[in-house]
Amino acid sequence: MRRNILREKLSAGLPTVGTHILSTWPTVVELAGQSGQYDYVEFTGEYAPFTMHDLDNLGRAFELANMGGMLKIEQTQYTHQAMRAIGSGFQSVLFADIRSVEDARAAVDAVRAETTMASGARGRGRMGVGMRRDVGTILEGGKPSYVEALNDVVIAIMVEKKSCVDDLDAILSVPGIDMVQFGPSDYSMSIGKTGQPTDPEVVSAERKTIETALAKGLHPRVEIGDASQAARYIEMGVKHFCVGWDVSILANYWTAQGAIMRDMLSTDAPVTTATAASSVRPY
Repeated sequence: MRRNILREKLSAGLPTVGTHILSTWPTVVELAGQSGQYDYVEFTGEYAPFTMHDLDNLGRAFELANMGGMLKIEQTQYTHQAMRAIGSGFQSVLFADIRSVEDARAAVDAVRAETTMASGARGRGRMGVGMRRDVGTILEGGKPSYVEALNDVVIAIMVEKKSCVDDLDAILSVPGIDMVQFGPSDYSMSIGKTGQPTDPEVVSAERKTIETALAKGLHPRVEIGDASQAARYIEMGVKHFCVGWDVSILANYWTAQGAIMRDMLSTDAPVTTATAASSVRPY
């Protein structure tokens, strides 16, 4: 079975850095890997169209780039998509829409093996033997190494609903959860303050989530648009970040550079090579 890089870093207490993609083009994963700066890529499948073939191809790209892969999925797809993603080579799953202790247990069960080989939450899952990429199709399916690999899958949950924050201590006490991420946009909507992620009530809930996770020995993870937003979270004890989205990177670049070009073309002043060069960031 393939090494689970994200699990190894969590177990060693090391920080991790990931990035998001909504594109299923495997080359984007390779580009992130070539930078040498990322431990894993999160495919945000909750928002993106994809097929089972796409998951397989992304799994191959993770291996080629020597990175981990995380899939974010919405609640109605927990069991099916978690199973197929792990079978394709993803080694972490981010479960959205957690509202209760029962939801958290369902997320853990969607990843772990159904076996008496492991005790407690590590053996009460719903995963059976498969013939998929993760086991070389036929090489390691049904072996103890398969059960061990399922128990190494990193389970992350979203804390983004009012009911989840209200019952946070019990939810984060569910055995098997590894990473915890607060979702300010969803949370603001759930408390009737849609579009106000910086409202004091939302910020307070985020701090509560981070502090509770740390107190329970879990790993809070934060999504940020760029590195400049990380400092205040590092001061709170956060060591795990997922930085940037492919779609945002493209949208921001096209907007900024398109505006510069339009301005250059509409001005009466002559455009020199030096002026044009100063308007564009170097690669």
